[in-house]
Formats: sequence, C-alpha cells, structure tokens
Amino acid sequence: MPAMAEPTTIIFDTDCVLCSGMVRFLLRHELAPTTRFVGAWSKTGLNLAAAHGLSRADLNETYLVIENGRSFTKSDAGIVLARHLKAPWSWLGALRIIPKPLRDACYTFIARRRYRWFGHEPSCFRPAAGMAHRFVDD
Repeated sequence: MPAMAEPTTIIFDTDCVLCSGMVRFLLRHELAPTTRFVGAWSKTGLNLAAAHGLSRADLNETYLVIENGRSFTKSDAGIVLARHLKAPWSWLGALRIIPKPLRDACYTFIARRRYRWFGHEPSCFRPAAGMAHRFVDD
C-alpha cells in the first residue's frame, strides 16, 4: 500500500493582518481541504522553517509553503498555493511567466511594509469554527 502524501503545509505570520487575511482567503477559495496551517512563531513553525533552511528573521519576510517535501518562499510559494484554489483564483499561477527576480522584488516590497500598511496584532489569527483541526497549535 503506498504511503499517504503529507498535506501541503503553510507556515505563516499569525500576527500579521495581511498574512491572516491570506489564510482566510485560501480557506474560502480552496479546491479541497487538503492544506494545513502552522503559525510561524510556534515551536512547530520555527522547527519546520529551520528544517528547510529558514531562520526566524527569514520568516519576517516570507511565508513558507512545504509541498511534497519541497519548500517554497516568496512569490514561488504564492504560485504553488494558486494550484490549490478554485478558478478564477487558480489562474494567478500564470504569474510564473514573470521572471522570479521581479516577482520576488514585488513580494519583498510588500512584505517589508505589511505591518505598516495592514497592521500587526499579537495572535490576530483565529481559525473559524470547524477548521481548528487544520491548524497546528503549540
């Protein structure tokens, strides 16, 4: 019997209003409930980041997506997540035709200003009722 594939895991900044909004968006528009979510500042989030070569400082500038044992950050992470969305949102994956340096520069520009533009609240993310089983909480 083949081994079950690990679910796609998203490590995100639970204190960031923009990042928490992105997770809510994913939950509303996903094709199937196959992703799991981990807070970046949790023990599990920091351990997963370290296992994929990212430091705590790196998590201040990107979220991390782990899919099939591979890690994706910045714009590549967004393109991977687009595959998990219903149309028309899945069409955002077409952004991969833009050169990675340009995509990542735009991503970094927003990431560095996200608290100023969108807000920062300690533990602002709370899963909706019935979704808690998809969130690693430690």
